[in-house]
Amino acid sequence: MDGSLPAPDARTRILDAVEAIVMARGVPALTLEAAAREAGVSKGGLLYHFASKEALLAGALNRLAEHVEADYHRVLAETPEGRHRAARALLAWTFEHPEAVCAQHDRAGAIFLAAHHNDPALMDPIRAVFRRIRTLMMADGLDRGRALAIMAASDGLFAERLFRKGEPPPEDLPGIRAALEALL
Repeated sequence: MDGSLPAPDARTRILDAVEAIVMARGVPALTLEAAAREAGVSKGGLLYHFASKEALLAGALNRLAEHVEADYHRVLAETPEGRHRAARALLAWTFEHPEAVCAQHDRAGAIFLAAHHNDPALMDPIRAVFRRIRTLMMADGLDRGRALAIMAASDGLFAERLFRKGEPPPEDLPGIRAALEALL
């Protein structure tokens, strides 16, 4: 055995292709033909997994929602027990991601925008993930207003990156985090 990873299955290759197309060329470039070509599958093979452009976007968003939820829960599991653990995990998730995660955030942003552009209802799986995170934050005693402020700030930092609006300089991040931790 050479130690290499097995080749991704067709469904995974198709969803990877959807992300790549949307990131590189935008939603208008996402067609069934383009996704099949990028994934290296026949159009029939693509249609076996995804019957339409909407199904492609829904599949990409569902996969993304699963990844986001698993990633948050990984950070939650690493966060020490105690008061406001879910909110502390959200702050760690927001501020302590390694640089490799930036590419994941870029892919997430592209899929969010594509799904919202095509049909805002496609965002429901990701909305559900963040409702569950908010519920966890409030279940460990955090005041609703404070929980929502922390979530809004975390979302705002994500949006800054997504829209390249002018992310805060790295030297400002500790101050932003300290201000949010003061809400705990």
